[in-house]
Amino acid sequence: MLKFIFGNYRTTSIFRNYRHYCTNNNKILDMSDNRAHRLVWVDLEMTGLDLNKDVIMEMAVIVTDENLNVIESGPNLVVKVDEDKLQSMNKWCTEHHGQSGLTQRCRDSKITTQEAEKIMVEFIQKHTDKGLAPLCGNSVHEDKKFLNKEMPLFSDWLHYRIVDVSTIKELSRRWYPNELKKAPKKQMLHRALDDIIESIEELKYYRTNVFK
Repeated sequence: MLKFIFGNYRTTSIFRNYRHYCTNNNKILDMSDNRAHRLVWVDLEMTGLDLNKDVIMEMAVIVTDENLNVIESGPNLVVKVDEDKLQSMNKWCTEHHGQSGLTQRCRDSKITTQEAEKIMVEFIQKHTDKGLAPLCGNSVHEDKKFLNKEMPLFSDWLHYRIVDVSTIKELSRRWYPNELKKAPKKQMLHRALDDIIESIEELKYYRTNVFK
């Protein structure tokens, strides 16, 4: 059982929570932090989930310590996407990325995927050591596929393992349904940084209410 093995909330709420993550310079210092145990939280927004034709639109990164305290909130980058890729998005992506404003921001962006990768690699190199920090997020295996393809240098810096919060959610649905009912609700904003913040808050909830 999970408890035994591991013994010993709309946009306004998102930004209210964000104050818990950052000081004015986007950093929170924790003297007990173990660099080797840090976690790299990533969320991507893509034109779809087809690895053969879809591409990354937006990427955000946050580095936390092992106790989910934020070390630093990294860049939140929107990359330039060719118009044909935007026009070929499926109905869901066309609707949601259009409503969030992401589609237009991709049209207006001057940042290439390669430039975004360089910026992101420099950020995680500052806060983690090569091969130690796992990739974290919700359904992050999908993000990892696109990182492997479009940002291999970023992907190669991380540990091969991942921390997927959605796995804990599915196990809680089966083993601890009462606890799951009280978990933070998703705002479904579909922007990279917002989604990371929600994922961290969700894992904090599971840590307190399931891993006990």
